Amino acid sequence: MDFTFSDDQLLLQESVHKFFTNEVTPELIRELWDSPGGRSDALWTQLVELGLPALSVPESHGGLGMNELDFVLIAQECGYAGLQEPLVDTVLVGVPLLAALDETQAHLKDGWLRRVAAGEARLAVGQPGHALVADAHVADLLLLPHGDEVHAVPSAAAVLTANPSVDPSRRLFRVDWTPSATTCVAAGEQGRALWAASLNRGNLGTAAQLLGLAMRMVDLAVDYSFERKQFGKPVGSFQAIKHLMANVAVQIEFAKPPLYRAAYAIARGQADQDVLVSHARLACGEAALLAAKNAIQVHGAMGYTWEMDLQIFMKRAWALEKAWGGRGSDKARIREALFGGLVAAGAGHTFAAAG
Repeated sequence: MDFTFSDDQLLLQESVHKFFTNEVTPELIRELWDSPGGRSDALWTQLVELGLPALSVPESHGGLGMNELDFVLIAQECGYAGLQEPLVDTVLVGVPLLAALDETQAHLKDGWLRRVAAGEARLAVGQPGHALVADAHVADLLLLPHGDEVHAVPSAAAVLTANPSVDPSRRLFRVDWTPSATTCVAAGEQGRALWAASLNRGNLGTAAQLLGLAMRMVDLAVDYSFERKQFGKPVGSFQAIKHLMANVAVQIEFAKPPLYRAAYAIARGQADQDVLVSHARLACGEAALLAAKNAIQVHGAMGYTWEMDLQIFMKRAWALEKAWGGRGSDKARIREALFGGLVAAGAGHTFAAAG
């Protein structure tokens, strides 16, 4: 069995990497930090011209019909570049959520999916149990939870209040809106299933971005270690510096298989996708946090300063690591998968012995 990515998938990743390298520069990121909205309509137009928002839209709705395994490498590149535009949430979470609505919502989902594929609309997705919604200010349609229900709320029907983030690229908003029968597009068991699937996709996209961020921070630290000199030598020649970066490189390599395996599980609808996604999220998150820690050490005190590009990607890693539930919920899912049956069996034996 061949577990490698196809030539087409790798070619798409390479094309996106080249585009981001040229267009999504640290200078642009800093410029957008200082802008009121923090987003670039011109950049989004370029993403549309590349066909990226249409990747996961079904062909029947004007898209390219690709799946999570096709997009995971692109999400990884979004992390590496520090892309601030809501591409991952739109393609990996919002579009599949709309596409999974039943035929009673055929008109709504066809209209919005075609607009997304054409680059005429952006989506923002809320999370059950979370008060803040990322990128709500640039979304044309917000997909929001109300209990188990899924509500499709046009931007004009919502009142937004900005909330600060440790990452200036991450724009978070409290959304005030009124649930109604008109906005409700799924409820009950269907709603619970849709939000569970969105949680997995949100975690997959976050994991992929964290892996990309880890790779970028390693590259920045390695470059700096060759530029910075002590005792007449680049600091990168010292063994202690090499060990710091080697430890991160090992974490990154160990995080890749869980990430790609989780993407495959979601794309194929496998029953064990919950625990696989949580494994990927933890592995990629640990790699990103270690990359931030060790890269700061390589840079010294300079790593925290505004002038250094490292702080851009470090802050994004810190913010994303807590998105879509964070490490606690992922550890709980893995613990349940590993020990849930044993705990239940043990409790039964204890009861029987006591009786």
